[in-house]
Amino acid sequence: MSETSLAVAAAEPLPAWDLSDLYPSPDSPSVATDFERSASQAKAFSTAYAGKLATLPGAALAAAIAEFERIEEILGRLASYASLLFAGDSTDPVVAQFYQTVNERVTTISSDLLFFTLELNRLDDAVLDRKLADPALARYRPWLRDLRVFRPHQLADDLEKLLHEKEITGHSAWNRLFDETIAAMRVPLGGEDLTISGVLNKMSDRDRTVREAAGKAIGEAFNQNLRLFSLITNTLAKDKEIIDTWRHYPRPGSYRNRSNMVEDEVVDALVSAVRGSYPRLAHRYYSMKARWLGLPKLQHWDRNAPLPQDDDRIIPWEEARDRVLTAYGAFSPELASVGKRFFDKPWIDATLKPGKSGGAFAHPTVPAAHPYLLVNYHGRTRDVMTLAHELGHGVHQILAGGQGYLMSGTPLTLAETASVFGEMLTFRALLDSATPAQRRIMLASKVEDMLNTVVRQVAFYRFEALLHDERRKGELLPERIGELWLQVQTESLGPAFEFTPEYSVFWAYVPHFIHSPFYVYAYAFGDCLVNALYSVFQNGHPGFQAKYLDMLRAGGTKRHKELLAPFGLDASDPAFWTRGLDVIAGFIDELETGE
Repeated sequence: MSETSLAVAAAEPLPAWDLSDLYPSPDSPSVATDFERSASQAKAFSTAYAGKLATLPGAALAAAIAEFERIEEILGRLASYASLLFAGDSTDPVVAQFYQTVNERVTTISSDLLFFTLELNRLDDAVLDRKLADPALARYRPWLRDLRVFRPHQLADDLEKLLHEKEITGHSAWNRLFDETIAAMRVPLGGEDLTISGVLNKMSDRDRTVREAAGKAIGEAFNQNLRLFSLITNTLAKDKEIIDTWRHYPRPGSYRNRSNMVEDEVVDALVSAVRGSYPRLAHRYYSMKARWLGLPKLQHWDRNAPLPQDDDRIIPWEEARDRVLTAYGAFSPELASVGKRFFDKPWIDATLKPGKSGGAFAHPTVPAAHPYLLVNYHGRTRDVMTLAHELGHGVHQILAGGQGYLMSGTPLTLAETASVFGEMLTFRALLDSATPAQRRIMLASKVEDMLNTVVRQVAFYRFEALLHDERRKGELLPERIGELWLQVQTESLGPAFEFTPEYSVFWAYVPHFIHSPFYVYAYAFGDCLVNALYSVFQNGHPGFQAKYLDMLRAGGTKRHKELLAPFGLDASDPAFWTRGLDVIAGFIDELETGE
């Protein structure tokens, strides 16, 4: 454990989650009971409904969807429990075995349910419309609407079943290999053997020699495993190409865009707007940062370096909690009340320990239970913002839970709204109480967070696009993947940087490339969306808080056009993205004026 981590741990105990709200333990009888019950119910469901959906009246079809949802929620609870256990310690072989066993059994059971969505999509539009005249079925209209987005890409039932059952030995298996490898890696630094999360944290150290040592140590650690990470990346990119070709997706990112219920053209407009703003955002800011640090050029280990005037003090957990909840409460007491439940109950794991998943996430589990948050709390200001971010996800997931298991989930492009908005609320609250000197530091820190969310994530998206396009011509050598990585980093970060050789392997630690290809632009989407949304709030839009909470409660029932219309916003308008990017540029303007 690093010195910073030890300081945090010594100051106060950090919360750990208690997963018993899902199941008491992996060997609990309730786990076995839910497997047996869902397996028998899935088979009975198939017998009762397979091949008969076209003849069912609207009310009967609604009853079938309700039963399908109930079985799926049982399977979702099992999968969530195993996933959270694995995130807590993926180096424990017993936990890893349980995780794999659950995934395999869930896949087997859900194979008996697979026919249902396939058969629903084969219903003629006119036939389905007649059924939807029944109010019982009309409730599921948003779910059916989203399901039918994939209708043109649906394969024959036997092929769909084959792909479904082979997932556990395909993409999921490579995911597990990546996660276990990352979790088991130890990086020697300063006489300690640190986790990847611990070493990445050192790259924000005030001492430049520590940052440099950390940057080179990470490069060396990933270089030692480079052939493995290259194999995983190449294999998954080829796997995606095969499936995309069979499903007739026009380009590698199209499946993700369909899943996000956003048009390819809207994503193109976002990416184009951000790339066009690289010079006025990242290039301009990092040139200032180089001057502040007194450096002719920045290295990659300087990107997140604290500024000279930053006291970089350790923020105790309780203070972080109070800061976030106070900011939420000033905006909406209801928002803070929901958020407070995460701290009052053991729903957060903030501990620092070997084997635990790096980074942070909010897992919704199932509406019948509640979300869980994972963070790795090192006590820095960025960790407070991460806490505000993940709490936003958790609050969103609770509020959307009323839509039920099938419709509570939100497309990734909208799933980041509450999280980034929560960050903005926390930042603005801290900024309002800051001294002029503190304000400058906070603005710079916020700009860096926004650049990491917008510019860096769009650069990640460009890296994926280049990699997947080139992979279609053949396997990429690790060196070539590194060249693509440096190409997008150079373009996005600008002339203030020069990159030492070890940075060419830093693509290997980004889990989104493995777990969720083309996910990353959702962060930029969410940040620009929230910037535009927050400006509406600042301008005194009537009833904003109530409309905002209604937006969160909608879950996945509405598309981005419907959700943003009450605020007078439209993400399909290119000016929308410029409005969001102007917020970042405005912060940089203020910093530049104060130089």
